[in-house]
Amino acid sequence: MAKAKTGHESKTTTNHEEIQKWVEERGGRPAIVKRTEKGGSALLRIDYPGFSGDDTLEEIEWDEFFEIFDENNLAFLYQQETADGGQSRFSKFVDRKSTGH
Repeated sequence: MAKAKTGHESKTTTNHEEIQKWVEERGGRPAIVKRTEKGGSALLRIDYPGFSGDDTLEEIEWDEFFEIFDENNLAFLYQQETADGGQSRFSKFVDRKSTGH
């Protein structure tokens, strides 16, 4: 018997609209780590207001975020819900080759 998928399982995507929607539903904004070069070598992050990124992250526009995302062949690994059913903010950037995207 096949096990039903639940929201707390991790998923991966390279779809820009899906990523932006997931981040914005959680109050996040696209960002890079300050003092990393803008462009291909910038380190992408998702900044959530009220968390520790104020001194280390610089907010960027979605267009720039996705340009860096694509140039670095990244995929977005994320979780819809926590194990107890709450909204999850778990996400990270992974190499597309490791995900089959």
